[in-house]
Amino acid sequence: MLGVSFDSAAENRAFKDKYDFPFPLLCDTERMLGVAYGACDGPTAAHAKRITVVIDPQGMIARVYDKVDARTHPQTVLDDLSAI
Repeated sequence: MLGVSFDSAAENRAFKDKYDFPFPLLCDTERMLGVAYGACDGPTAAHAKRITVVIDPQGMIARVYDKVDARTHPQTVLDDLSAI
């Protein structure tokens, strides 16, 4: 598991440290991943939509969650992963 953010490496490091995230946060400051996966409309987007893309062991997109409720989403993904 990893996260992708439009923030700089320093901002991601501070966020990861503050919240003790157990996974890496990648920087997408040029919005290339954000555009490719539909998390933003273009390279000038101020913020990304909160989405989740699950990549299977073969490197294929297994599931896309276009709407994410941070309170329930982790358990939803874990439940769905057990079926993949």
